[in-house]
Amino acid sequence: MQDDFDWKRVQDDFPVNSQLIWLNNCGTTPISRPVLRAVTEWLEAYSQRGSLAESHDYASIRASIYRRLQKLFNAQPGEFAIIHNTAEGMNFLSHGMDLKAGSEILLLENEYPSNVYPWQHWAGRGVALKTVPTRETPAAFLDAFVSTISPQTRLASLSAVHWCTGMPLPIREVAEICADRGIELVLDGSQGAGLVEMDMRWGIHFMAFSAWKWLLGPVGVGLLYISQGKLASVRPIFKGTESVIGDREYLPYKDAWKPTTERFAYSTGNFNDWVYLDASLGYLEEIGFARVQSRIRYLASYLAAGLRALGFTIASDAYGESCGIVAADRPGLDSGRAVQALKAKGIVAVARMGRIRFAPHVYNSIGQLDQVLSALRELI
Repeated sequence: MQDDFDWKRVQDDFPVNSQLIWLNNCGTTPISRPVLRAVTEWLEAYSQRGSLAESHDYASIRASIYRRLQKLFNAQPGEFAIIHNTAEGMNFLSHGMDLKAGSEILLLENEYPSNVYPWQHWAGRGVALKTVPTRETPAAFLDAFVSTISPQTRLASLSAVHWCTGMPLPIREVAEICADRGIELVLDGSQGAGLVEMDMRWGIHFMAFSAWKWLLGPVGVGLLYISQGKLASVRPIFKGTESVIGDREYLPYKDAWKPTTERFAYSTGNFNDWVYLDASLGYLEEIGFARVQSRIRYLASYLAAGLRALGFTIASDAYGESCGIVAADRPGLDSGRAVQALKAKGIVAVARMGRIRFAPHVYNSIGQLDQVLSALRELI
């Protein structure tokens, strides 16, 4: 349902709306004017005073990012580290964990490579990699997940939302099953963070995700989450200046790891991107994380209804309302060619597994979605 929030103001905050109808927000997202101002102000301050610029402090910006993430995910202090991308986080976890030969890792069918490649080194060490069928509904996936588990299963690394179909996986139920059977659950949160509810209190102990999708952050910034109780089970594979206690004092060298997940943020990050990410999270937090998710679902549902009227089949029709990603196909319509035709009209979507994938965000409007439907009607 719609609410009385000033969505027109949000639409006006995004310059991309004057050029394109951007519906690939589960791929990358454009910057808003408020965030652009924040980054510009920081760069202006840095140009005048360098690292002595008082408007943006390294420690305070980092703390602000962590505070906002703790609120979004119901996490505890010290459980996040700012990294670069999902693949980096998954490699930290995969290479840092201790698995025995003869054990099994479960991965998702047709998973994005960032949650596959980091685990493949285990295959050469006597650990089997097994694939869980995606299925067409969350309930059917859950059945397939349980059926794939064996006495040798020690770890499952899954996505919160499938990147091609937009189907949200039943992560809460998966977490309960893993806890009951002594299986470690690793979550690729890239398509879920900011889109669907993801509560670390469900029993999610490990997660990595990129920040440039639903969280509107910059390309090249990711987050690693390790719960307090599991931190000791992951061995850091890198050690740098910021890995240790007392990292602001460079000599003598230190041996003691930081007692938080920040030990994995082993050296100086890209502070420009930190300012960007903090401002983007602040923008979403001001709207309200729950309201953002509700608005995305509303826009997706509106678009899906219009597509059905044009003869499209929507992937989410198998299980109910879309969570925000609308994957649609129509007999006789080549999705790749359709995406190119839409692009020629300034509409940005992508083709995935034979479907057109649309992903609206809060800055998109009903008027834009009507233009998309009109363009598809002409194409058909």
